[in-house]
Amino acid sequence: MNDRALARATLARQYLMERADVTALEAVSHLAGLQAQAPVPPYLALWARLKNFAAEDLSTLIENRHVVRLVAMRGTVFALSVADAATFRGTVQSIMERDLHTNTAHRAALTGMDFEALAQAGRELVSEGPLTQMQMRPLLADCFPDRAPEGLAHAVRGLLPMVQVPPRGLWGRSGAPALTTLEDWLGTEVDLTPRPDALVLRYLAAFGPASVKDAQAWSGLTRLGEVFERLRSSLITFKNENGTELFDLPDAPRPDSGTPPVRILAPFDNILLSHADRSRILDKQYRSQVFTVNGIIKPAVLVRGQVAGFATVSTTGESAWLAVTLFAQQSKTVIAAIEREGRSLLKFLHPAISARDVSLDRLT
Repeated sequence: MNDRALARATLARQYLMERADVTALEAVSHLAGLQAQAPVPPYLALWARLKNFAAEDLSTLIENRHVVRLVAMRGTVFALSVADAATFRGTVQSIMERDLHTNTAHRAALTGMDFEALAQAGRELVSEGPLTQMQMRPLLADCFPDRAPEGLAHAVRGLLPMVQVPPRGLWGRSGAPALTTLEDWLGTEVDLTPRPDALVLRYLAAFGPASVKDAQAWSGLTRLGEVFERLRSSLITFKNENGTELFDLPDAPRPDSGTPPVRILAPFDNILLSHADRSRILDKQYRSQVFTVNGIIKPAVLVRGQVAGFATVSTTGESAWLAVTLFAQQSKTVIAAIEREGRSLLKFLHPAISARDVSLDRLT
C-alpha cells in the first residue's frame, strides 16, 4: 500500500477528504478525541472537518458535561466524549504511573511516596470543589509536609482522572485549568478497567491503516504487539512501501481514488501526532518546519493530502490576516483554494472583524 493510498484512507476517516455532516459529539467520538492541551485547537480541528460547525457546538458539550478535557493518550490533555473518557484514561493510566517514577523534575518529592494515600488526599480536596494545581499545593503540603508541593500536585493529576472544568476550554472564555475528578464531575462512579483491545480498534477506525508502532506513538503505550496479535483474525493487513505490516478494520474506508482538498489544520492537530511513520502526509524534510524546537506544532496546510506548508494567524486593531508559508511552488488553482480556506478560517476565528486578508509566501 503506497503512501498516497494510505493518506487517502486516513484522511477519509479523519473527515479531511470531505467535511462530514455529523454532530460535534459524533465527531469527537469518531476521531477518538481531540488534542486539547490548549483551549482553541479542538475547535479548529472540528472546523476543518465538519460542515456548518459553530464554536458554540463544542462549548455547549463541555458545559453540559458531554465532552471532558483530561489527560489521556501520550500523557497529554484530550477532549473526549464522556462515553470514552473512563475507558481511554483507564487504558493509558500506566503512562501516568510510569511518569511518577521517571519524571526528573519531581523525583525527589515522589521517591518513596505512599501514592494511595496521596490519591485519597487529592480526591478529598477536590470533592469540595475544583482546584487549580496552584491551589492544591499548600493544601497537599499540609498533608505531606516533608514533600515538595509542586511534585505532590503533579502526582495527583497523574494518579486520578482529573477533568479540567469550564470555563477552561470554552470558546471565547479563559480560565486557569481547575481540576476535579471525573467521578465528581459526572456525579457517578466510573469504570477505569484497561481495555487495550477496544482502544486499538478505535485507533484504527480513526487513523488506520497503521502499524503496531503507529498505535504506540498515538497512545503512548508500549507492547501493543500482543494486542494486535489477539485481534489479527478480525483485522486485515497490508504492507507499506517500506515493507512494514499495517493493520486495519475490514470495513473501514480506503478510497482508491480522489484528490484530497486543501485544508488548514489546527495547531497540534492529532493527525500529525498519531503515527510513528508520518510519511503518508508529512515529508520528513519538512518536519522541523512544522514541529518547532519548543514543542509547538504549527497549523499545517494540506495540499493533495500532503503537508505543503504552515499558517500563522495574526490580528491588530480591526484587521486579521493569515500568513501561509509554502514549501514549494503551487498552481494558481491551489493558491486560490488556500486563499478561500484561509478567509473561511479567519471568519470563523474573528467573525466581528471585517478586514481579513490571506498572504502567501515561499519557504526560503
